[in-house]
Amino acid sequence: MRGAASETMVERDFFAHPQALVESTEVGPNSLIWAFAHVMEGARVGANCKIGDHAFIERGAILGNNVTVKNGVAVWDGVTVEDNVFLGPNCVLTNDPNPRTYITKSGGALTPTRIRANATLGANSTVLCGITVGRYAFIGAGAVVIRPVPDFALIVGNPGRQIGWMCVCAQKLPLPASAPLGASVTCPHCHRSFTHAAEGLSLLVEPQESR
Repeated sequence: MRGAASETMVERDFFAHPQALVESTEVGPNSLIWAFAHVMEGARVGANCKIGDHAFIERGAILGNNVTVKNGVAVWDGVTVEDNVFLGPNCVLTNDPNPRTYITKSGGALTPTRIRANATLGANSTVLCGITVGRYAFIGAGAVVIRPVPDFALIVGNPGRQIGWMCVCAQKLPLPASAPLGASVTCPHCHRSFTHAAEGLSLLVEPQESR
């Protein structure tokens, strides 16, 4: 099924470029799918998503609402991307830790990967399969993520290492990565307050203007 001009696509209330290939029947309203992108049958795409040129969403992949998939990104079977995630250009997600071209795997034989809500994956970053990237985590450009990422953590390098914490407002927080549990910090930019908990940072106080 191609393009946005067909009656079916109008009924579903999303836009697909005439040169996109959209086979899925589970694409949410107001999503945009651009040229040469391919959304396979059995893929799930939420509302208000943006899928860039040459992106590929495989059957079994799940995108939440308001997900941005930049150009050249492939989201494979077994990968779940929660709401408000940004997948930067050419970032890499995987679903098989030991692939062979002559061994076919699907379903439960694949290793699931989850990108939690509001996280950012920078351009050309790589997330190995079986890993969960925490809420609001920020993966720097070119980083290779080989272990689970805490909420709000800032990860850079190869192999990826945590060098700090990122706020909701996408600014680095003045708290060292090694801060002890229970440590607190307030963002100097947006004035949100956090404490260091077991899952990463936990948001304590929203700024007055955002309430």
